[in-house]
Amino acid sequence: MGLSFETLILLPIGLGLLGFVEPCTIGGHLVFLASQEKRSPHGKIQAVTVFVVVRTLVMGVFGALIAFLGSKLIDVQTGLWLVFGALYLAIGIAFLVGGQGVFRKQFDLAPAVWKRATNPLLLGLAFGLNIPACAAPILFGLLGLTAAAGTVFTGFAMMALFGFSLSLPLVIIAIFPNLAQWLVIFSQKLRQRRWLIGIVFLALGLWSIWFGFYVNPADWAG
Repeated sequence: MGLSFETLILLPIGLGLLGFVEPCTIGGHLVFLASQEKRSPHGKIQAVTVFVVVRTLVMGVFGALIAFLGSKLIDVQTGLWLVFGALYLAIGIAFLVGGQGVFRKQFDLAPAVWKRATNPLLLGLAFGLNIPACAAPILFGLLGLTAAAGTVFTGFAMMALFGFSLSLPLVIIAIFPNLAQWLVIFSQKLRQRRWLIGIVFLALGLWSIWFGFYVNPADWAG
């Protein structure tokens, strides 16, 4: 049995869009757009497109690696689902009670010089290797699913879709710059409604635990 369409496609896209509107993620994206201000409108769209493609590929390769490592642990993948399910529940509860800061830590594997560049290719690499603190729980939630995905292709596809949806709105903002201000306002409103993210993680945790108890890894890993 393969992963469902909802898990393989809709979940990574949804989590990517959720990650895009996270406050500190928006801040980083606005800094990237500001670094491209000197370009012509057409050049800016091209630069953002390069950024999106590179970031998508970097995150996809990372997902493939995680899935490859997870496939070597096929005998304990049921346990992985249960462990990550418990983690998702803990994150969800933390968001609901206002303790999400416990899970916030920024992970950055990109050289500092890349983040000071204006080259969209280097910036795509830098952003692809950077996990902003406020988006870390979302990405770790998806990485848990990727680790137990069973195949390298599935891992690549899930993380690439996440990276794509995390970045694609930048193309729209590059075309319609006035949307940037609307995005900041939306982010501020979301900051006041952290319970929405908590509910997402509670649902993800319950689903993951159900998967761990009732699905045989040998049936879907191949």
